[in-house]
Amino acid sequence: MPIVEARDVHKSYGPNAVLKGVSFAIEPGQVVAIIGRSGSGKSTMLRCLNGLEVINAGDITVAGHKLDHERKQLLDLRRDVGMVFQSYNLFPHLTVGENIALAPRIVRKLAAGRIAAIVDQVLEQVGLLEKKDCYPEQLSGGQQQRVAIARSLAMEPKVMLFDEVTSALDPELTAEVLRVMENLAASGMTMVLVTHGMEFARRMAHTTIFMHQGKVHEAGPSKALFAQPQTPELRQFLSAGALK
Repeated sequence: MPIVEARDVHKSYGPNAVLKGVSFAIEPGQVVAIIGRSGSGKSTMLRCLNGLEVINAGDITVAGHKLDHERKQLLDLRRDVGMVFQSYNLFPHLTVGENIALAPRIVRKLAAGRIAAIVDQVLEQVGLLEKKDCYPEQLSGGQQQRVAIARSLAMEPKVMLFDEVTSALDPELTAEVLRVMENLAASGMTMVLVTHGMEFARRMAHTTIFMHQGKVHEAGPSKALFAQPQTPELRQFLSAGALK
């Protein structure tokens, strides 16, 4: 059974149709990259998977949760689905450890000892255990993004969504974050990532979805898709300097 499934998803903002019948399925443990030009609908689709956007038509099921936008359903969904954004969204007045502990305490209502163990575990996972008592302003951008990933991991999600998480970082800091994501992929985490990092998508994603004008224009195993694009639109997208 797919762990993520979208069927004929439509999304409009007023008269502007952004998603025009998007369908795909993702198996547990897969890494899927969604690529495409700005305005192609890729980030909107990702936000729909976490219930941040209400779809106009179609069906979405993620980690066993069918999105109906009832409050309880969304809360249940977000216990199982982590999302990391381009902006880190860390609370500046809380330490790294306190940022990570917040959701396990409030949402999962775990005991203090269990939360402390989870905080140490996820910070170790992203290579930042020594920064537990630091404040976000004391960290580099790459370190803050790794804390944001650790914060999502603290909820022990079944699926992780990444929306352009390295686009605001310089190459050195980008490499830090990508190493963490590679380790997550190697551990078997199901991951869906919207990215402009074509080399990372080609190398790490099992499947790549190319969106164009609000639709899935081309999709398939990443290495084959990048080596032999089947449509003029994808060939032009890659030849325009996207594969760097």
